[in-house]
Amino acid sequence: MKTEWEFPWAKPEEFLEERKKIEKAHDEFVLKWKNRKDYLENPETLLLALEDYEELIRYYSGGGREGYYYWLNQGLNQLNMDLRKNYLQVEEFSNKQSNKLLFFDISIGKIPVEKQKEFLEKESLKKYREFLKKIFENSKHILSEAEEKILSLKESGSYGLWVKMVESLLSKETFMIEGKEKTFEELITLTKSKDKDLRMLAKEGFEKILEKYEEIAEVELNAVLENAKVNDELRGFTKPDEARINTDSIDYEFINSLLDSVKENFSISHKYYSILAKLIGQEKIDYSERGVEVGEIAKEYEYNEAINLVKDVFSNLDKTFLELFEEMLASGKIDAFPKKGKMGGAFCVHFGLYDPVYILLNFTKDLHDVSTIAHEMGHAINFTFSKEKENSLNFGIPEATGEVASIFMEDFVFKKILSESTEEEKFYLLFKKIGEDISSIFRQIALYLFELEIHNIYRKEGYLSKEKIGEIFVKHMSSYMGEDVTMEKANLWWIYWSHIRMYFYVYSYASGTLISKTIQAKYREDNSFIEKIKIFLETGKSKSPREIFREMGIEIDKEFFTKGILEIKKNLDEVEELGKKLGKL
Repeated sequence: MKTEWEFPWAKPEEFLEERKKIEKAHDEFVLKWKNRKDYLENPETLLLALEDYEELIRYYSGGGREGYYYWLNQGLNQLNMDLRKNYLQVEEFSNKQSNKLLFFDISIGKIPVEKQKEFLEKESLKKYREFLKKIFENSKHILSEAEEKILSLKESGSYGLWVKMVESLLSKETFMIEGKEKTFEELITLTKSKDKDLRMLAKEGFEKILEKYEEIAEVELNAVLENAKVNDELRGFTKPDEARINTDSIDYEFINSLLDSVKENFSISHKYYSILAKLIGQEKIDYSERGVEVGEIAKEYEYNEAINLVKDVFSNLDKTFLELFEEMLASGKIDAFPKKGKMGGAFCVHFGLYDPVYILLNFTKDLHDVSTIAHEMGHAINFTFSKEKENSLNFGIPEATGEVASIFMEDFVFKKILSESTEEEKFYLLFKKIGEDISSIFRQIALYLFELEIHNIYRKEGYLSKEKIGEIFVKHMSSYMGEDVTMEKANLWWIYWSHIRMYFYVYSYASGTLISKTIQAKYREDNSFIEKIKIFLETGKSKSPREIFREMGIEIDKEFFTKGILEIKKNLDEVEELGKKLGKL
């Protein structure tokens, strides 16, 4: 078993030649198809063009092996400026090549409606049906080739650099606590401390940093709102979240069912924070204390022990899950341990259809790290299964279902850990897990509603002051947290929350978690349901999320999302009962 990444497929000495090959392939595609119209009229000629396009994306998207290699290495050594420089150079090269292909989607989008129907019904084009359908549906929002290039080129200056500026300024700040300098990230961690005095000092330091950059963040967020407004107006989107919904192949029935179901059950998160206040001996908690650690979980896991636990769970679910896990462990595709300069947290990544899947971890023996292995392997299983079925134009996981596989695997590993725990350990473990689910579902939907309101107000009234932004933020945080949470200076906390700069992305945490909870319940009722789950895992973007689940016998509606929420309520009721039995509540 290896514990560090290996890159046998990457040979830096060959990257220059690969760039020449990539540029040549793009230029040849442009030369062959740009000035032709026959592929827009004849389905068999369109098939030939799509095959050429698919091959180009399959082998050369994202800067090819060079782009993937430098992206991965940046994760291992963020202090190496040469790696960052090399990646930025290959990213610039890749963007230049992809801009050459803009004409293709734009031309296909202009195919007359009657012809579109013929193409979508053509058996020979079946494997590209969803890709074509998406282009046809989006055609009214696609601009001319020149305009699309302008939007692509201006994105960094009008959006990306603003966001990076605020993130960079915050990340460099420190605050002295008990004679020791604490970084911005360390302060966030310390707000979860069991030591009341320490977490209040961390809150003070964190909020002083936020206050320092409040005016800059006000201008930055308004620039982000303006960028969205201009883009939507140019493309003809009438609602702030319409572009996201359109991009993610979902519909307003899907998103409204999710929003309504969660909002109507905010009482669950209210109850959770009320219990949290009792567990830390307070009448109420401050907004900054929402993640306070409670209880003592002495159990630690050695890496091999954690790996074997996950193997055991995967083996019981499906042998193919276990086989893939073992292959990744043996071939150096999992980098397991923290080291200086390595990116924090965890992720699973692939660039394209033929790129290997890699996982980054920062394993420290903590119990949560065990679940993280399963979470990232869920992504790896999802990516790998879909690679075996999809072509490069349909490869990828829709945002709405991006977290389903990861949470599915994580939750089964968590249940295994629970089964080996004492009653007291189970109480604290289950409470912590519910807290994570509350953050993934209720918190993210409250944030979605906050986003929606600030975009709508900006479009009606113009520039938003920092006071107005903070007021709207507090309103939505209060709505999901309830009366047992005080909001002193919570009006500042939007400043560092990067997700609100990503345009309505946050719903995907809630939808992924709730879909996963519901299919877990179906699996527990009937273990043979795993075969339908495997069909979901291998389906990328060749079908919309709604179509995928209909084939599994599931209708995505308000009732469906509510079933997932009731799984959280069931766990919270169990925690309350256990807490009373153990004298904790």
